[in-house]
Amino acid sequence: MFRLKANTPRWVIILLDLMLSLFALIFAYLIRFDLKADRNLIEQEWLILSKSILVFFAVKLIVFYLFKIHKGIVRYTSTEDIRRIFLAVSTCSVIYLMLGYLRYSRFDGYFLFPMSILIMEFLACVVLMIGSRFTVKLLYLESIKSNQKEERILIYGAGVSGLITKKTIEKDARLMYKIVGFIDDNKKMDGTRLEGASVSHTSKLEHIIKEEAITTVIIAIQKPDEDKRKNIVELCLALNVKIQKVPNLKSWINGEFSTKQIAKINIEDLLGRKPIVLNEDTISSELKGKTILVSGAAGSIGSGMVRQIAKYQPKRIVLLDQAESPLYDFQNELFSNFPDLNFEVVIGDIRSYERMERLFDFFKPDYVFHAAAYKHVPLMESNPSEAVLTNVKGTKNLVDLALKFKVNKFVMISTDKAVNPTNVMGASKRIAEIYAQAANDKGITKFVTTRFGNVLGSNGSVIPLFQRQIEQGGPITVTDERVTRFFMTIPEACQLVLDAGTMGEGGEIFVFDMGESVKIIDLAEKMIQLSGLELGKDIEIKITGLRPGEKLYEELLAEEENTIQTHHPLILKAKVRKEEAAQLEEIELLIQLFESQKNDEIVTKMKQIVPEFISNNSDYEKLDKK
Repeated sequence: MFRLKANTPRWVIILLDLMLSLFALIFAYLIRFDLKADRNLIEQEWLILSKSILVFFAVKLIVFYLFKIHKGIVRYTSTEDIRRIFLAVSTCSVIYLMLGYLRYSRFDGYFLFPMSILIMEFLACVVLMIGSRFTVKLLYLESIKSNQKEERILIYGAGVSGLITKKTIEKDARLMYKIVGFIDDNKKMDGTRLEGASVSHTSKLEHIIKEEAITTVIIAIQKPDEDKRKNIVELCLALNVKIQKVPNLKSWINGEFSTKQIAKINIEDLLGRKPIVLNEDTISSELKGKTILVSGAAGSIGSGMVRQIAKYQPKRIVLLDQAESPLYDFQNELFSNFPDLNFEVVIGDIRSYERMERLFDFFKPDYVFHAAAYKHVPLMESNPSEAVLTNVKGTKNLVDLALKFKVNKFVMISTDKAVNPTNVMGASKRIAEIYAQAANDKGITKFVTTRFGNVLGSNGSVIPLFQRQIEQGGPITVTDERVTRFFMTIPEACQLVLDAGTMGEGGEIFVFDMGESVKIIDLAEKMIQLSGLELGKDIEIKITGLRPGEKLYEELLAEEENTIQTHHPLILKAKVRKEEAAQLEEIELLIQLFESQKNDEIVTKMKQIVPEFISNNSDYEKLDKK
């Protein structure tokens, strides 16, 4: 393939433009004499022109230089380059006209160029200079085209966004794309045409893909129905068709959409659900003008909670975390995205009662959203003393201080792993739940617990792990082919926590409708497909075996519990058994065992407090046999 030189010297561009101007002038004279001028006529015209030719080149050179038409990169000629060329050539013609009048009135009675020559030279020069640039641009674009097979595109969404997507793709000559047509959920548009492209109903997607050999489907609807989008993505994956999406309007650069912004579908788009509708008025009345403390504020859930709370005009949000660097980064994000938000950043450890007491005394929070915790199952299985110190003692510190300083409401963020726990981490969270619930009748503070499953994209979750493994070429590691998990996005989880927390009356454990559980191995396979890779050819999945304490599946309710409906269809309230006073005494003894650093003693005490804690795939299974 012919390749154009990428860096042509600027002086060559100037010289070529002057040569084109000369050709335009010669062409103008040839047209004037109808291509039949005899020798005498040519000699006569040359006597007049010879005194003007140097002026002709001087004016062109100066004007072209001042308008910087040589600065534009020819292979990327744009409408701005065309505008400059037109103005430069027009300016030259005006100068020739003025200088010609000056010559005629002050010197030899001749114009620089006859009026007909000026007009024809102007037109010819504009055409030659612009035409030559576009010729080079087309040659360049042709030279960089790949030998890949043409992509046959189907656009989902025949609205404004879909139309913009079609025009943007067709304008980009570098892409080997062919817009085959549109699909749309609106049955009235079925069989119509949009700018020459046919529009079909979404139900015909599979037929169109097979009939038209579609290679890529682009989702161009800005707010598609989640179920319909999920069905389209699933069908495309099953038929080995690439699936992409147009970003949100807010992400368009300077309000304009570029083909470079067409992105791959994320696994979150496949697992996401319909937008959650919150009781905005109630939440606003609860949080507006209040001081709110968020522990674990630099974490996935904690930071998500802060972003949600910031919308409701609180008096102040106190961001508490011991992770200095993540908290610093989050602080900068808040400065940028919420410039009017009043917030305080506190570096502190919930395990230090004295530090937390100083914090409560100084800020006197009205609400506490407690998200700080150790959450990694294998790590806590190896370090039960740390799980107790943070998840149990840390929670106890905040609960006790909430009572002491008469906090209005304390919302504890728990996990589905606290249900029939099989690991130290889940048991420590269940113990924290027990302590928080028992405190509900000890003062004016209302204690509410929220419990949900895995959060998509949160720190340490399986999806970022799979993404890193895919980027590194694999293999993707899955512990067991049978493992299933519930998933929820960070915004979904935080919105439901906020709704349940503000609506709770105290003493409840709220569980969220997590939808259907997902097999982790299916999740891995879909992520491979969405990345444009082929399982078994480009990347492998490796089964590593269950980790210590890991369950095959998660539960949201224990056997002794059942649920009742609440104000929100995605929020259920668990009816739990009454905790005994003896359990609270055992929790005090458990915290004291931290000093011993004896793992077996600590885990044994945890099993006494939570009888349903039966270890799985763990060294602590031996403790269940006693």
